[in-house]
Amino acid sequence: MNARVLFEALALPVEIPSKEISFITEDSRTANENAVFVCIKGALADGHKYAASAYERGCRFFVAEQKLPLPEDAFVWITENTRIALARLACRLYDNPSSFMKVIGITGTKGKTTTAQMLAHILNQNGIAAGYIGTNGISYGEIHQVTANTTPDAVTLQKTLFEMKSTGIQAVIIEISSQALKQYRADGTVFDTVIFTNLFTDHIGPHEHPDFEDYKECKKRLFRDFSFKRAILNADDKLFEEFWNASATKSRSTCSSKDPSCGYYAECIRSLFQNGMPSVSFTLWNEDEKQTCHLPLIGAPNVYNAMLAMACAKEGFGIPLALSANALASVSVAGRSECIPLPNGACVIIDYAHNGESLRALLQGLRAYCPSRLLCLFGSVGDRTKGRRFEMGEVAASLCDLSFLTSDNPGCEDPQRILDDIAVAFEAVNAPYIRIADREKAIVEALRQTKAGDILVLAGKGHETYQLIQNKKIPFSEKEIVENTVKSNLILFS
Repeated sequence: MNARVLFEALALPVEIPSKEISFITEDSRTANENAVFVCIKGALADGHKYAASAYERGCRFFVAEQKLPLPEDAFVWITENTRIALARLACRLYDNPSSFMKVIGITGTKGKTTTAQMLAHILNQNGIAAGYIGTNGISYGEIHQVTANTTPDAVTLQKTLFEMKSTGIQAVIIEISSQALKQYRADGTVFDTVIFTNLFTDHIGPHEHPDFEDYKECKKRLFRDFSFKRAILNADDKLFEEFWNASATKSRSTCSSKDPSCGYYAECIRSLFQNGMPSVSFTLWNEDEKQTCHLPLIGAPNVYNAMLAMACAKEGFGIPLALSANALASVSVAGRSECIPLPNGACVIIDYAHNGESLRALLQGLRAYCPSRLLCLFGSVGDRTKGRRFEMGEVAASLCDLSFLTSDNPGCEDPQRILDDIAVAFEAVNAPYIRIADREKAIVEALRQTKAGDILVLAGKGHETYQLIQNKKIPFSEKEIVENTVKSNLILFS
């Protein structure tokens, strides 16, 4: 694309040099004569310091927030916010791909991944080619890719949307994280529908949000600052009205299990345990439709996820509740209430629950199945969010019969110090726990102690297939560890 056409995205009041541009980058190491280098000030590095390096690699087009010490043949545009400029340029370079598909953006603290994958499953099962972008990666057709962030950087996001459009994808469901909204990664994306799941205290820390107010306001940007046709919201969340008001001029639908006057109302929620597999059923009402639904997942939170997905499928795509319910009867989400039955009649639940609220919801949901014992293995990430440690310990100490404290991406922090912080909650109420810092050894020991009728929860890692230890990303799959342990110890689990 010619630079003059590309920079139309920024509506610059100056003459733009004529030059073919093939990509945009914020990493000087990838810059060349066909690139635009956008200087981004990050938490750990400032891209302005690397502009000269990009120039040396042949780059002559720059977007910055301050003057750059570059030769006169460099075109430099100074703007107040280079992140916004990056997003707009990315949209223009890839011909605004979101305008050619129905794009659904989902935000909230919990439930984004499950709601998104439920909706993608419903659409694909009903003949609408749907793609997914989120915590569990990028998926469309036969393509499955791992992503570093829940919502990719602006260039990767628009490039992915362009590739999806090019392969015939009709709808894309995107998890929109608070960090993505704070960093303007999705700016310029045109949404058909935006969805609000819920909001709890999370992601507060030095490299995330300074406080809950900042976290909340970033989330509200999706409803306040973007173009979309409709909003679908969880009316039972305590902050529902703030998000409702943020989208006041748009078409809106509500979901609830408490208020029958909402557009979508769930009742008769029942937890079922059949053939060693937990599930949940409910009845969903919408105007003249009444539909019984059965989910091969756990607890009331997944009822809300299903309601939001079914509401979007009907409002945005005209899919009746009955067809959505039929699709969801076979839905599965990696690392979200993922159940592995054991040969002795117990079962293992692998879930991404990595803070107090999500762990509480998971464990309370499992208590409804009346297991012989409820066991939980978990840790907490190192180097940040230290407040989660006591919080998660307090929840597990109050709801579990036995807990296993272990590592969960300790990073550069001493794992034993993290376990010390968690153990304080158990010591305070004299609750039983075992601490084993090596997560694989902890899982094997937890499996050894799991008896018939027990439910063992492996919390925190979910879909992840690695451990962050020191500065290394170590391959690590909880599902494989469980399956291999059972396979090599059949007598133990008989």
